[in-house]
Amino acid sequence: MPATTTPRTSCEWISRTRDRLQENVKKQLPSEEILDHPLKPLVVTMSETRIVKLRTVGGSTTSSTRSSTPTPTQSSLAYSMDPLGALEGSDPLSQLANQQKMDPLSAMAAESWVEPVEGKRGKENVTASAGMDDGFQESWASRKAGILCKFTTSEKLSIVTSFLSGGEKVVVKAQSSVVDKVRTRLEQLDDFEEGSVRQMLDLSQQEYMGRIEQLNSELVQAWHQDQRVKALKIAIQCSKLLVDTSVIQFYPSKFVLISDILDIFGKLVYERLRTKSDYCAPGSKVPTPLPENFTPDMVPESAKETCRNWFYKIASIRELVPRLYVEMAILKSYSFLTSGEFSQGLLRLTRMIRGIGDPLVAVYARCYLCRVGLSINSSDRVYLRENFYDFLSIYNQLFSPSVRMDLTFQKVDLSTYLTLYTPALDYILQSVAHDATEKTLADILDRCKQKCNSALLFNTIMAAFKPAYIAARATQFVELLTSCDEEGFPKYLLFRTLGLCLTLADPPTEYCLQILNDVWKIVSKLTDPAQYICCAEVWVQYVAKHLSTREVNTFLGDIIKHMSVGRAYESHYSSLQTVMERVLSHANDFETLLTMDKFLPMLDIFQKESVKVDVCKSIMSHYTKHYQYQTTNDPVITNALMFICRVMHDSVNALTVEDEKRQIGNLICNFVKRVDFGRDFEQQLSFYVEARASFTNLDVIHAQLVQSVNRLAVDTRCIVKGHHTRKTASFVHACAAYCYITIPSISSVLMKLELYLLSGQVALLNQCLGQADACLKAALSLIADVPKIIEIDGKQKSSEPYIVSYICNFLSTLLIVPDSPEQGVLYLTRGLLNVIQNYSWDPQSAGRATVYLYVLDMLSTAAQESYPYHIDMVDSNDVLYGSDPKFIAELNRMCSVVVEEILSHLQYLGKNELFSKQSSLALDLLIRIATKADLSKPDLATLALNLWNLSQKHGCLDVKLAVRTTEYLKKKFSGCNQEYYAEFISRLKIKSQVK
Repeated sequence: MPATTTPRTSCEWISRTRDRLQENVKKQLPSEEILDHPLKPLVVTMSETRIVKLRTVGGSTTSSTRSSTPTPTQSSLAYSMDPLGALEGSDPLSQLANQQKMDPLSAMAAESWVEPVEGKRGKENVTASAGMDDGFQESWASRKAGILCKFTTSEKLSIVTSFLSGGEKVVVKAQSSVVDKVRTRLEQLDDFEEGSVRQMLDLSQQEYMGRIEQLNSELVQAWHQDQRVKALKIAIQCSKLLVDTSVIQFYPSKFVLISDILDIFGKLVYERLRTKSDYCAPGSKVPTPLPENFTPDMVPESAKETCRNWFYKIASIRELVPRLYVEMAILKSYSFLTSGEFSQGLLRLTRMIRGIGDPLVAVYARCYLCRVGLSINSSDRVYLRENFYDFLSIYNQLFSPSVRMDLTFQKVDLSTYLTLYTPALDYILQSVAHDATEKTLADILDRCKQKCNSALLFNTIMAAFKPAYIAARATQFVELLTSCDEEGFPKYLLFRTLGLCLTLADPPTEYCLQILNDVWKIVSKLTDPAQYICCAEVWVQYVAKHLSTREVNTFLGDIIKHMSVGRAYESHYSSLQTVMERVLSHANDFETLLTMDKFLPMLDIFQKESVKVDVCKSIMSHYTKHYQYQTTNDPVITNALMFICRVMHDSVNALTVEDEKRQIGNLICNFVKRVDFGRDFEQQLSFYVEARASFTNLDVIHAQLVQSVNRLAVDTRCIVKGHHTRKTASFVHACAAYCYITIPSISSVLMKLELYLLSGQVALLNQCLGQADACLKAALSLIADVPKIIEIDGKQKSSEPYIVSYICNFLSTLLIVPDSPEQGVLYLTRGLLNVIQNYSWDPQSAGRATVYLYVLDMLSTAAQESYPYHIDMVDSNDVLYGSDPKFIAELNRMCSVVVEEILSHLQYLGKNELFSKQSSLALDLLIRIATKADLSKPDLATLALNLWNLSQKHGCLDVKLAVRTTEYLKKKFSGCNQEYYAEFISRLKIKSQVK
């Protein structure tokens, strides 16, 4: 594009423009396309109107001036319209001007200021980076937060602006001619270019970010108030902030903040042009909004003229950096003019960035250009590679004396300075590498070796290209990294990045060990523990994934060696945890891992108890997950896991929260269940004895051990098929004794009750009658200790329903427990009745009466000649007593006592007017007496009839239930020929008043 000179001062330029306007305002000339600078004398004919004049409080704005640059447009752009026409608000006299005869340019100018109808599109919804390719948009959005967190400063910052101290005042001034209108617009620019600006000093980082956000709000607010000049000024001033590198370590974060504002500005311009671009589809006369995939031929000429004016004005910005950034921000708007402008414009801007002297400012300008270029979905990617190659050509400037002097002045070391380039370089190279071939990688590597052979660039290349490409050339990269120039960029970071790539993609199998050896020759020489472990935590995953357990063991030994020097491990527990986690995650054979001679020493590195416990929990979690259905009896593995579990267990104390106890307890229980010595039951029991001694603080482990020993006893019985030998009998007695001794160490009363009953049942199953009696007696003694309120599923509830259910289960066991000759008839049942009588029941609940009803059921079953179920090899009372009259008499006596207790409770319910509960209990007792007692005895028949009448006395018995009850009894007695049954049934009358 041809170069153009401009007047020396803005005053001369204004004077010349005014003269030309006065000379040509008398005649109208048609528009034509030219290839010239937009700020040369213009031919404009416009109608009378008025204009909005903007001035800042306290004076106009100013900036330093430079020579103007060539126009950013191509031959397709027409320069026949006022370059400032797109920068003002709606002309209030547009309608009047439209009614008058005007030239086509004036008509288009008038149309260009008509705002879209409110509600037709609504106000612009401004979002940064809109329209960007999805992958890169997400990539940049995810990067921004990391950049803002990483690149911070405690230094004081400054900002130069004229829009943060109350904004600008809007003064409406009527203009009498087109010349006045243009003059006013030029004065507005003078306000910015020649006035005074405000410099805010000594701002903290948070204050600076707040001011930037305030500028963002000012820009959007000015735009929606039709103050286009002010919005452009803010965008320019924000862009100028990117020239300042006085606090260099904050520059990447500053770039993120400013580029967001520029994205918003570009979005505003683009959406504004779309609202002005309604068109008529072929065959229709109704204007419709442009579709998303519109073409330039759909855009009306008025919108194109407005678009050209934006680019004209931006081309008049005199400083290079603001001019570049603002044009890049609205680059997408070229789509309104031509579809072939993007490639040329991107290359032109790429070459213009070469004029930026500061390499840090230049690289971020290139980053923004690449991001904008991707946002317009340009298929041409030549400019991306061109930007990267341009950076290669100036790479040596990063180490120039002037840069070093500036770094010395700001007290920033070279390595820190180089890290400032990584966000921009990473993005540029990732843009180049996106969907690139391996040939592109090869070309870039060759170019880097020729230009600079830089560690920084190699690190960026590995981070940008697909890991598969890097892995395929792993040996080549090892050679490059070994011989590259590492000035300012530590070499260990290169090998860390290479390790990350090789964990994501597999290198050639035959080179896996060679790659590790070549890399570790360098890494193992690192004397700084932080640098060493930084590499080791990455490469350990490579070793565990691609090499054998032998190499993993050697690698762990090297880590132990390096991290033990000066107790360096104390400062790197987090990285060491990562090492262990990655070894566990990629272990193909967990048992082999545990047998490595460096695994437990690696665990001993964690001297801090909390960290060591976390590592142990991680080990046990992986073991449980990967070996859920496998068992082990290897003594080395068992001892290793026992040691790990003991570490977790010993960390439990009075301050340990319940969730932590539950987690540790579950992991240890899973370990206990995994140990299986097969038919060697004695060895299995010895393990359980050792585990009981090792884990004394957690109830859940003791409960698991009791369960495991009971299962061991049952397995023994299954093997001998119930016929114990002297040896097996001694063993099952030992198992029963183990359970009886272990259960008291549990603190939970409910858990002890369950385990005593279970252990008693297992002992009875194995013919250990003495141990069964002991367990059942211990269970009876604990019932009184059950708390009144227990927690069930996280809710506080009464324990009576549990007690009732437990006693019912207990009674079913008592039925088949043979009486001891030394204890008397039904001694355990009598003990249970004493417990029930002494237990503090809720008097208004049905718990006590329900238990007594279950006792009646058990006693009536115990009177039968043959019980409904038995245990093999165990003679129950039906065999021992054989329906002996004395035994039956004792049963009758106990039943009488139980019935008296129930009748007493019925009387209590009646006194307290609990008639519904009284009716239900009376009916239950009636059914048991009618079906299980001898109704030939007049007193029992009379009792049954009284209970029937009592159940109906207060009308609480449902009629349907009463009818079903009588029908049930009739069916029950239908096979009996005794007359007293028929007489009893006939006397069961259903009262009519029953509800």
